[in-house]
Amino acid sequence: MTSKEALEFAKKNDVKQLDLRFTDLPGVQQHVSYPIGELSESSFEEGFGFDGSSIRGWAAINESDMLLVPDPATAILDPFFEVKTLVMICNVIDPITRQSYDRDPRWIARKAELYVKNSGLADTAFFGAEAEFFIFDSVSFDQNAHEGFYFIDAEEGRWNSSRKENNLGYRPRYKEGYFPVPPTDHHQDLRAEMVETMGKVGLDIECHHHEVATAGQCEIDQRFNTLTKSADNMMLYKYVIRNTAYQYGKTVTFMPKPLFGDNGSGMHTHQSLWKGGKPLFAGDLYAGLSQMALWYIGGLLKHARALAAIIAPTTNSYKRLVPGYEAPVNLAYSRRNRSAACRIPMYSASPKAKRVEFRPPDPSSNPYLAFAAMVMAGLDGVLNKIDPGEPLDKDIYDLSPEEMKAVPSMPSSLEEALSAIEDDHAFLLKGDVFTEELLENYIAYKRKNEADAVRLRPHPYEFALYYDI
Repeated sequence: MTSKEALEFAKKNDVKQLDLRFTDLPGVQQHVSYPIGELSESSFEEGFGFDGSSIRGWAAINESDMLLVPDPATAILDPFFEVKTLVMICNVIDPITRQSYDRDPRWIARKAELYVKNSGLADTAFFGAEAEFFIFDSVSFDQNAHEGFYFIDAEEGRWNSSRKENNLGYRPRYKEGYFPVPPTDHHQDLRAEMVETMGKVGLDIECHHHEVATAGQCEIDQRFNTLTKSADNMMLYKYVIRNTAYQYGKTVTFMPKPLFGDNGSGMHTHQSLWKGGKPLFAGDLYAGLSQMALWYIGGLLKHARALAAIIAPTTNSYKRLVPGYEAPVNLAYSRRNRSAACRIPMYSASPKAKRVEFRPPDPSSNPYLAFAAMVMAGLDGVLNKIDPGEPLDKDIYDLSPEEMKAVPSMPSSLEEALSAIEDDHAFLLKGDVFTEELLENYIAYKRKNEADAVRLRPHPYEFALYYDI
């Protein structure tokens, strides 16, 4: 929509409220609402003032005044609010310079798209991310000076098979939830309603299914789109999933590893470059790839340890990224091997379907930052003709210790990932897509509020290991 069309859309649908949304640095969407009468055509230029000093990872108190400028192309009717509400995603603007705010994640994604075009290599980067999630029935947690705990329950959880009351059975076994029909799959109707709601707000959905883990692990696949649009769609996807589940009395988490002993949730990210409406990753080399695609893979693999700080950005991420388990920690590429960090899907021979799937990301990441960082790494590979080496088509888990030493791996902790991006981030600075100031702020925030905060606190399992030592 244009600004005029957004105003006409609001009038036609008898909208009463306006809801403006944006995303903080860690990747949580924020909002502020106004009576619809506050929206006029000038609002799309002048914006709405707000205090940015309390937004995580953003401005200091002395430079807190900011503007939210709505993007009319993102306008939808909220499917959950009782009062009819027009929702738009906003760009964050400095009111003094009238420039985009450097810590606005959406601006970083938009700059990455500009960099793709200005590189001359391509004009469009397409992204399609598969964000997995868990549907639980209840969750409780706390941490203070003398106690720390979490408790999760799910009717579908295999641990409830021994329950005496109201027990009808039919629960996925651990690591065997991919993908039985109901009644073992408890959430077919809930996922179907999520998909129906997604269609109403403009998301293009390909399929949905139960995932590998017990206790309601699911996946709903969106069709690919351009970089910033895909990030916008991921925020809307999470919003619809959480609120639909909430209406059912359920709770959803995108934490990568909420359960011990079962699969975690990834966000496998398919990506490709196009120019003039033509795909650039199709060719006659390995797995039907072009030389550009192989160099792109080379960039992803070379910078993967630094990317980890953005694409697997939580301490919990590294409960999933553990060698020898389900996660793709091995920095190699393969046309079929899902334990490799880069996989080339072989479902279709069409050049338009040729893409690279990067498997280490998880859904705790900020999609604006994650997609931008990945395309910067890939383009660095193309510009510098980085050789990804030989493909790894063997079963990685069958390799000898000597062979495994030759296969590098992802970091094993958030602290290690933050150190990696400190040492390797020049590729992110090209085209001023990321800035030194933003990365320093991001690293400091993650180190203080997450890595150090978790490191300082006793872990419940430490009592089982050490209390009687």
